[in-house]
Amino acid sequence: MAIATPSAAKAVKPAVKPQDPRFSAGPTRKRPGWTLDALSDAALGRSHRSALGKAKLKEVIDLTREVLQVPDDYRIGIVPASDTGAVEMAMWTMLGERPVIVAAWENFGQAWVVDAEKQLPLKDLTLLTADYGKLPDFSAYDGSQDLVFTANGTTSGVKVADYDFIPNDREGVTICDATSAVYAQELPWEKLDVVTYSWQKVMGGEAAHGMIILSPKAVERLESYNPPWPLPKIFRLTKGGKLIEGIFTGATINTPSLLCAEDHLDALNWAKANNGLQGMHDRADANAQAIWDWVAQRDWIANLCEVDAQRSNTGVCLKIVDPRVAAMSDDDQAAFAKSIVTLLSDENVALDFGAYRTAPPGFRLWVSGLTPLSDVQAVLPWLDWAFETQIAKFNKEA
Repeated sequence: MAIATPSAAKAVKPAVKPQDPRFSAGPTRKRPGWTLDALSDAALGRSHRSALGKAKLKEVIDLTREVLQVPDDYRIGIVPASDTGAVEMAMWTMLGERPVIVAAWENFGQAWVVDAEKQLPLKDLTLLTADYGKLPDFSAYDGSQDLVFTANGTTSGVKVADYDFIPNDREGVTICDATSAVYAQELPWEKLDVVTYSWQKVMGGEAAHGMIILSPKAVERLESYNPPWPLPKIFRLTKGGKLIEGIFTGATINTPSLLCAEDHLDALNWAKANNGLQGMHDRADANAQAIWDWVAQRDWIANLCEVDAQRSNTGVCLKIVDPRVAAMSDDDQAAFAKSIVTLLSDENVALDFGAYRTAPPGFRLWVSGLTPLSDVQAVLPWLDWAFETQIAKFNKEA
């Protein structure tokens, strides 16, 4: 028997679309006003070892330090293989000296669990895990262990809101995958020894390049500890027991794309010209709040994150809670959510915003500091329209 529901005729199609429909969580959209002209000064066809090539890469590092407000005694390096390469570089070069805790509560954090549990022969390993929408209990960490964790769960919309569980006088090193938090959430540098992220996740850059930021404690670990397993060339940060300083001045481990470097410089310069780091934080906060306020006024959708203070302001993850949808099988719930994603994609309103494949059925909207608030505000009525349209079809077919 069909369930009474608004008819498709009452699902009034909005008149205003977002100017940019790209809400993908990575690669993310470019900064407002970006065109190919932004790359006109790229050092194309030049060696990354040339004076010009090294100058461009050093400019990326120097501007990163300035915009991100990285402490002067922290090293910043450009590394291959995106954020994944940067995290694994830290894990494979630093872990094994003392007990290790790996915390994960979504898909990408689970990748570090696999590395620690299945790939690295770690003798003393503790795993802290939680379901989508929740944070694990960090109370097992007391500072004596090495810690690997994500600052923001890209596929769950949950962030670490309070870093006080990390002692400033810790003995172990902390390795923080911050790829969807950096430039949008405050990073307490005194509590983080390794911070990693990718250009394409947070600043709309092109793929394959990652950043690794090392505290003095992390450098000390690298120079005093030799892991018992072989290290691929792209993971090696030391030579003869000393840090390879060139990596942190623009002499990269492998050949980087100077076209991608130019693109990242453009994004950093845009952020600098638009109130810097605080501006990036403020815009992400305003964008996420617009979605949260909208969700609070609706009963068909909810935040995937269960604790308000832990909700991500970059990848906002939502789940469909309407009882008609909740009564469907798991496969049908996923198909229903996908039908909304497809409908809005066909309308060129919102692209690539479906929930991650292993997350509960719903949506993931990337709304960091490169996203205009007007685009976020414009997409929300379309979500209502798409839901009403699709639930009316379900009602008719039922």
